[in-house]
Amino acid sequence: MPDFSEADLTVADGRVLIATAREAIASRLEARSPRWPVAGAALSAERGAFVTLRGGKGPGSPLRGCIGRMSAKEPLIRTVREMAASAAFEDPRFPPLARGELAGISVEITVLGLMRRIDGVAEIEIGRHGVYMSKGWHSAVFLPQVAVEQGWDRDELLVNLCYKAGLSSDSWRDGDARFQVFEGRIFEED
Repeated sequence: MPDFSEADLTVADGRVLIATAREAIASRLEARSPRWPVAGAALSAERGAFVTLRGGKGPGSPLRGCIGRMSAKEPLIRTVREMAASAAFEDPRFPPLARGELAGISVEITVLGLMRRIDGVAEIEIGRHGVYMSKGWHSAVFLPQVAVEQGWDRDELLVNLCYKAGLSSDSWRDGDARFQVFEGRIFEED
């Protein structure tokens, strides 16, 4: 059963999340107080979220930043504000976003459903599940859309999780590797 329904988060809620993310970035670039859009009650729920910035429009555009929280103890709208600023200015893989770049980036918000532990990797459904892998002190996560965007099957997803976690490519086969899956509701700019 999916974690989300249209009643939980609407397209209008998604637009507010996107506008909030943009405002979090713009207000910091312009050194001014933010002017937050009005958020409905659904956006006050405590949910994890990732904000992905791309250098262009569409999922094939190059990544420009992506930061998120798997879970949250604060309202979703606040999580999106914080993760948008972090994706723009604190993702260690990229330099901080410059003012002249703002118009050329696209924003994607992935609101996360509840994580659940799985007994085996056969339960992972590409295109439906995001996957969190942990092994000792190492861990890595991919959002549900990543495997589809990259054209990965389940084994390729698992190998890339290992690499992202700093492990050897077959570490996912070890008995002490643990997996959790989750679903995500994706909102992209029009």
